[in-house]
Amino acid sequence: MKALTFLIADDFPGNLALLRAGLESEGHQVIEAANGVEALAVLDLESVDAVISDILMPSMDGFRLCSEIRRSTKSYREIPLILYTATYDSPADRALAESVGADAYMLKPAPAAALIAAVQDVRRNPTRRPKATSVVDEADVLKHYNAALVHKLETRSNEVQDSLLELQSAHRQIIEMNQLLETRVAQRTAALDTANKELEAFAFSVSHDLQAPLRRISGFTQLLKDSVSFSMGGSDREMLEHVIDASTQMSQLIDALLAFARTSRTEMHFKEVDLDILVDKVIADLHVCSGRIIEWRRSPLPKVRGDAILLHQVLVNLLSNAVKYTRTRDKAVIEIGASAGHDNETVVSISDNGVGFDMRYADKLFGVFQRMHRADEFEGTGIGLANAQRIVTRHGGSIWANASPGSGATFCVSLPRS
Repeated sequence: MKALTFLIADDFPGNLALLRAGLESEGHQVIEAANGVEALAVLDLESVDAVISDILMPSMDGFRLCSEIRRSTKSYREIPLILYTATYDSPADRALAESVGADAYMLKPAPAAALIAAVQDVRRNPTRRPKATSVVDEADVLKHYNAALVHKLETRSNEVQDSLLELQSAHRQIIEMNQLLETRVAQRTAALDTANKELEAFAFSVSHDLQAPLRRISGFTQLLKDSVSFSMGGSDREMLEHVIDASTQMSQLIDALLAFARTSRTEMHFKEVDLDILVDKVIADLHVCSGRIIEWRRSPLPKVRGDAILLHQVLVNLLSNAVKYTRTRDKAVIEIGASAGHDNETVVSISDNGVGFDMRYADKLFGVFQRMHRADEFEGTGIGLANAQRIVTRHGGSIWANASPGSGATFCVSLPRS
């Protein structure tokens, strides 16, 4: 089949591109025009085998383009004309197309092969082509043309009105939903404020009503021990020591529990945080407290976005655990590093060569008052890791651990990068 040159007219670039791709894939050449005026200018300059035109275009539409071509005295007046439309499909539209000399009337999206076949049919059978209306009947053509346009405008106007009504209804629904949402947010905020006040009252009660009796128990027991210990037997003094130790431990647990409760209520102040500076402070404090020689293996840490005070607490909990659980080692080694995580996250890892723990119980690791070792082996309240997890979660990150008994542990914290 001989390659043809098509002139395609359409004011929508997407339609032009789609039609061009289809025709060129069949081996034909394509020239584009954005409306009827441009199409006539192309016909005056280029040799074209067929015209495929949209109907609704600015400056000059497809009906007028067909009429101008057929009325022309130039060589292209007999060129095959295909009207290609997505909206004009009434019998009156088709009759008007025939009256202005269109050879075929096709609806979008017809395949390129169907358009080419229509053109080939016209070229093979020129005698079957419709004849354009004579100049004498142009007034009648114009009447039909205007009627078609009025009909389309009325249809489009009705569609626009329906769309406006739908938009107004949707707008009202959005306003009502927003009002309902604002009401619910206000109710939830009020309930949260009430709950926070009750929690603060409970914290005060715990701090005052429980701590005071514990201090008295501890104080009087210590006085009793100091005053009569010389007359007591060894077992009696040991029982007094147990009472003092138990009251001290209970006081520490209450303090830890209050700190854990405050963590969820503390207002967060986000800013760029240099983790290396925080680690420096924590290590300096731990070195003074522990008095041990520890090998710190550190890699540079990135800056993250978060609350410096709360992130400092996380590092205190994790690094103090590493120091504590390497106590039985002749040479304690603690490694601190960072790597890239998912979705603009930084993963900070803290590893030690301490006693480790059994991963079968890892699901309890971050629970309140959960411990992996006996209290007579390693001191602690069992709240530090729960507190660390709550802080990290509030930062939008996560915390996890890997370990094995006797081989140390690695804790990882993911945080959003600065």
